[in-house]
Amino acid sequence: MPKIDAPENIFYSLLGRKMSDDELVAIFPVAKAELDGHDAEDGVIRIELNDTNRPDLWSPAGVARALRTYETGVVPEYGFFSSADVERDSEGRMVIDDESVLGIRDYSIGFAAKGKAVDDDMLVNLIQSQEKLCTNFGRKRKTIAMGIYRKDMIKFPVHYAAVDPDKTRFVPLGMTEELSLREICEKHPKGKEYGHIVSSFPLFPYLFDDNGDTLSFPPVINSARIGAVEVGDSDFFIELSGPILDDLLLAANILACDMADMGFTIQPVKVRFAKDTPYGREITVPYYFQKDAEAELSLIEKKLGLPISGDEAVSALAKMGVKARVEGCKVRVECPAWRNDFLHPVDVVEDVMIGYGLERFEPVLPHDFTIGRISPVEEFSRKVKGILVGLGFQEMMYNYLGSRREYVENMHVSDEKCVFIANPMSENYEVIRPSILPCLLESESVSGHAVYPHNIFEVGKITIKDDSDNSGTVTKDSLGFFSSNVHIGYNEAASYVNTIMYFLRKEYTLGEVSGDERFIPGRAAQIMYNGKAVGIFGEVHPQVLESWGCSMPAIMCEIDLDALMA
Repeated sequence: MPKIDAPENIFYSLLGRKMSDDELVAIFPVAKAELDGHDAEDGVIRIELNDTNRPDLWSPAGVARALRTYETGVVPEYGFFSSADVERDSEGRMVIDDESVLGIRDYSIGFAAKGKAVDDDMLVNLIQSQEKLCTNFGRKRKTIAMGIYRKDMIKFPVHYAAVDPDKTRFVPLGMTEELSLREICEKHPKGKEYGHIVSSFPLFPYLFDDNGDTLSFPPVINSARIGAVEVGDSDFFIELSGPILDDLLLAANILACDMADMGFTIQPVKVRFAKDTPYGREITVPYYFQKDAEAELSLIEKKLGLPISGDEAVSALAKMGVKARVEGCKVRVECPAWRNDFLHPVDVVEDVMIGYGLERFEPVLPHDFTIGRISPVEEFSRKVKGILVGLGFQEMMYNYLGSRREYVENMHVSDEKCVFIANPMSENYEVIRPSILPCLLESESVSGHAVYPHNIFEVGKITIKDDSDNSGTVTKDSLGFFSSNVHIGYNEAASYVNTIMYFLRKEYTLGEVSGDERFIPGRAAQIMYNGKAVGIFGEVHPQVLESWGCSMPAIMCEIDLDALMA
């Protein structure tokens, strides 16, 4: 979970008063946070955040805003946001995105801020907020990279384009030597850390002003002149780049609100995009783009177990910084510009619960008491495991997330049924496994040195797309087994299946398999139970074995246990 260090002077100033450690411990749950430590000598409050869906809380200003709003019940108001209906004057400040960046790093947006000269604590606080947003929310700068610049050195408009990495040169922050963009990726510490994000493209992103002076090489490093913010500076331009516009807009809104709370005047900047967006070709940042959310009053009462009225719900939401109104039997929420976490009515219920007061919910003992017992599917699964162990197989356990390469490409199958993670932290965990078989093959791929035969199995969950389900997906209990030996073949696979079905007392027949590239044509069969295909087994196709780096012939089988129990 994210952790932040908050300088006492800044935090208490933003909060409006000083609090004891006991008071902080008591109120921090309102911001889904905990007091991780308080170094009174250095004047630093260490805070641990417990919610990865609230990047607005990953800064001292964000936590202070949440606590201040909870205590006062006054929803913060910021007058610098534009929207589809409201346009703010950018006074000539503009960022122009060139078509050359499309497909590389599509968007660059920004806003300006002017205020008192920053001191050491304020500068460290700004850099910390920038790093938390870019590292945690921005996936280590893959989806969000941010730069803070000296605005008084910039001639607008600022241009964002893709350029030749060998011909474009500037002096990067932390160096005195002029380097090309490609040399920065090879020599600069930040280039070695983040250059891989764009180094595979023929052109690299580049940010420069109307005089041609360099601002930065996003997402890697700022220039040593315009991008070197120092103590005493007071006039800033904040730029964000990345491939997902909504994430950039949210991050810009969060930082703009934080800086406004610290006393800066936020100055909007117009952005001209290189392609159509849901908000048009031109918008003015900071930009309000969130949609309203709603929840039935009956749902709030049911989930919280208390008869909460509409007025009480609205009042509770105001303490969470959320404007709301009652419309009939619903509460409609106007999502704050710095939040984008109202994905479901239950999210509204959660804010009502916290705003209403966690201490007001009295512990209640269960009305009904039951005897714990294993579920029917668990009992069935244990029986299946016992049969496989009796057949000489070793049980394995695997992660449920993996890569497209493992689950699709190496298996030579379509991704039509695969469920992909929308915002994975790593490409190694981007797909929920649609089958147990790739996991078994992965174990075999690193077991070539072990004595044969290799007999392994797993009983576990798989998830596939299914339009007939309300969620669009279905999770099943599945058995997968794999055997590899020099003389292994279809007959052995059929024998294992027959033994399993005999001890499970399930009558089955076999059906023809066609078009499944995981198996050798004519050397595989479907398992039919109650007139439906519940599994498949056969000899593994040499192409699949080669993709996994396996050299020994093998058989494999997968059976839908839920279908067998029906």
